[in-house]
Amino acid sequence: MKYSELEADVLRLIVAATEGGVRAFGEETVTRLVRPELFRGANEDELTDEARSALTAACVNVLTISSAELHDALATIYDGVLVEDDLDPGVLTAIRALAHWQSYLEQNRRGELYELAIRSLEDIDHEVSADLDDILASPEMAAEYERIRRLLTPAWGGNAGPTETYAS
Repeated sequence: MKYSELEADVLRLIVAATEGGVRAFGEETVTRLVRPELFRGANEDELTDEARSALTAACVNVLTISSAELHDALATIYDGVLVEDDLDPGVLTAIRALAHWQSYLEQNRRGELYELAIRSLEDIDHEVSADLDDILASPEMAAEYERIRRLLTPAWGGNAGPTETYAS
């Protein structure tokens, strides 16, 4: 599968998913993208102490923090970035994930969850340097794609809705 086909499929999955499915996907994905080990190696001089504290607190509390609190934390983080163009990739991933999650919480836009999915795929690509012509060739990328599909595909399978029944 080419990368562009993967992107299109992820978008299709997000559009077709139930509200519960997109919420579960969003929660699991944002949690994965803000895990502390992603930015432990960042240089101390990239963020002010206040920004680093805000980033850490937002990441630890990502599933319980309100949209307004996350908005304020992101403002503190943005104001505390001390480097021009060379922000640690893990820090950048966490900040982007928090921003997409905050926007989703505030506006309930599925497009923000699509962006989280893409950030998650990019995170894997950063680790394994996936082949863009055969994006699922690496086991790590294939596993991430399956995680996305599992969370966004209704438990009852296929196109059947929750009120439809199947013949035995």
